[in-house]
Amino acid sequence: MKLVRYGRPGKEKPGLFDEEGRLRDLSGVIADIDPSTLSDKALRKIAKIDYKTLPLVRGNPRLGVPVKGVGKFIGIGLNYADHAAETGQAAPKEPIVFMKAISCLSGPDDPLVLPPGSKKTDWEVELGVVIGTRARHVDEADALSHVAGYCVVNDVSERSYQFECGPQWDKGKGCDTFGPVGPWLVTRDEVIDVQRLDLYLELNGKRMQTGSTETMIFSVAQIVSYLSRFMTLEPGDIIATGTPPGVGHARSPQRYLKRGDSLRLGIAGIGEQQQDVQAYAKV
Repeated sequence: MKLVRYGRPGKEKPGLFDEEGRLRDLSGVIADIDPSTLSDKALRKIAKIDYKTLPLVRGNPRLGVPVKGVGKFIGIGLNYADHAAETGQAAPKEPIVFMKAISCLSGPDDPLVLPPGSKKTDWEVELGVVIGTRARHVDEADALSHVAGYCVVNDVSERSYQFECGPQWDKGKGCDTFGPVGPWLVTRDEVIDVQRLDLYLELNGKRMQTGSTETMIFSVAQIVSYLSRFMTLEPGDIIATGTPPGVGHARSPQRYLKRGDSLRLGIAGIGEQQQDVQAYAKV
């Protein structure tokens, strides 16, 4: 299933895209897509609904973050061998973990707003993992059973905050609009092999990132298992699993986002996002 939340910010309704690619309203069946609807049991119940009985949604409404009530937004750094190589760094021996502020979450096509004084805002297309059931000290072999599904994440990063304001990466990862997620949550059963997915990102129509989850240093199962040693993963938590090569910071010359730029990014079988870049305006 492709589960979505659509509508104005803060007023989103639950929905799904049917087999013909049409948006249908789920609000008569469930209150929202949130941690309570992400278990295998709850998802099976939704899957049994005859989608033809669900109302069609007219027009092309805004899509929001596909899960309400995200508790943690966790990032994994330098997790693609070819990305680590382009930065000139050795592959990490253990996953590099950082946190993205929940307040940075935004819809997949919402504007990307540069923070005040932005100098080095960068893009990172990533596979997002949405936790469906609580994971605490889980084995790698059981890790994927705790996953509800997958989505596209743009792990937007202000590199000057990330690398020039002390050693904590979090400072450059959590600015408002720096966490586009969506367009939908693709349930786990729809993804045959999560370690064979193609990723891409275009800037102003030019391909900048091309990669595959095959080159991940740590697999999705390894990441979920590893994180569960240090924190309890709860339903609705999102993990951004790293980015392939082609980020602006690693290019020569370096290229960072500026007002007027447009990004298009996606993962085969998972979905596509598009963001227009805007300058910060104090409200």
